[in-house]
Amino acid sequence: MTAAPARTARLTPAILLALALVYVVWGSTYFGIKVAIGSLPPLGMLGVRFLVAGALLYGFLRWRGAPPPTGREWRASAIVGLLLLGGGTGLVTLAERDASSSVAALVIAVSPLFAALFGRLWGERTSGREWLGIAVGLAGIALLNLGELHATPLAAFLLILAPICWTFGSQWSRHLPLPAGLMGSAAEMLTGGALLLLLSLGLGQLGLGEHWGRPTPASLWALAYLTVFGSLVAYSAYMYLVAHTRPALATSYAYVNPVVAVLLGVGLGGESLTRLGWTALGVILAGVVLVAWPRRQPAGAAGAGA
Repeated sequence: MTAAPARTARLTPAILLALALVYVVWGSTYFGIKVAIGSLPPLGMLGVRFLVAGALLYGFLRWRGAPPPTGREWRASAIVGLLLLGGGTGLVTLAERDASSSVAALVIAVSPLFAALFGRLWGERTSGREWLGIAVGLAGIALLNLGELHATPLAAFLLILAPICWTFGSQWSRHLPLPAGLMGSAAEMLTGGALLLLLSLGLGQLGLGEHWGRPTPASLWALAYLTVFGSLVAYSAYMYLVAHTRPALATSYAYVNPVVAVLLGVGLGGESLTRLGWTALGVILAGVVLVAWPRRQPAGAAGAGA
């Protein structure tokens, strides 16, 4: 087991940039997934997405002289890839067959709560203000679900299970022997993508629905966007946040993503949102502010946060 990297309580320029990328880009990927699976098999689409992104990043890093992962690091990467990309993103993608892109992002907003709970398994502390921010954000989610955004029972179950897999994998990743820097992201996407593609091919052979037909141009463009921005850019930014900041802040994207997802769903996908829904978005943003606001450091304290 490797020592967890130090986390800073300050909002450094690198952390702010990573937050902006994860907030905006991942908010748009819910709509992108909905478009992509219009003519592509859900798990197969994800397998291609992560395999291509991982291969591009891996090749670039090796070209720059980065050492390849060891066998131990590949095994740890496969665990994280399975939990985050298979259990997290995979379940969301399956759920979006029967749920709007907006409601998918809304249910995933419980991620900070699970992150705080799983973080405590490894001795993490969550401040009172962060708990308040989590509660406010969840209240906003409850308001949104009183409106017109609904999902089937199976889709709702998958959407609740997805953040459990994602946040547990995120917290565990800090205590696993993963490759350093972006090589960790590349290895996780390669292993996770391979597992998803194998699962997709297996389901297709069993006659369970994962069949490759003739994809539409819209689905292919959506897949390209998800590969470059959702995987190469945003996933790498997220893993940086996991390693360098506290759990509640690293997962605060789950409160902003619904805002972006709803705006895209309403503006481009023909989804609807009531006045109550718009009010709920404001409540969600208030929760983000409470979670993301920097902690006050004691006099003479170092920059590492809890």
